[in-house]
Amino acid sequence: MTLIYKISPGKDWQQAEARGRFSGAPVDLADGFIHFSAADQVRETAAKHFAGQEGLVLVAIEAEALGEELKWEPSRGGALFPHLYGELDMSAVRWVRELPLGADGAHLFPEGL
Repeated sequence: MTLIYKISPGKDWQQAEARGRFSGAPVDLADGFIHFSAADQVRETAAKHFAGQEGLVLVAIEAEALGEELKWEPSRGGALFPHLYGELDMSAVRWVRELPLGADGAHLFPEGL
């Protein structure tokens, strides 16, 4: 099983859970797909796009559960990033964890990631 990751404000994620699907953050809606990161990309994503933000959650999604709507496409520096062309159904979510800030202002990721 391949896990991909979404960083989201906790309140936005709670609303998505209540709806049973995640349609995307404003940047996702503007780009026409939901942005995700692979395990080796998610720390850089947090530092680049969420620096210093509190109240975030890290969501792990099973990539294979997303089917053909998930595309791995070149982005930052030519690296392939996972993009979902559709809504994220909560059945593909494997876990959700808080993404707190450490004393140095960087986000603290779960062990093993």
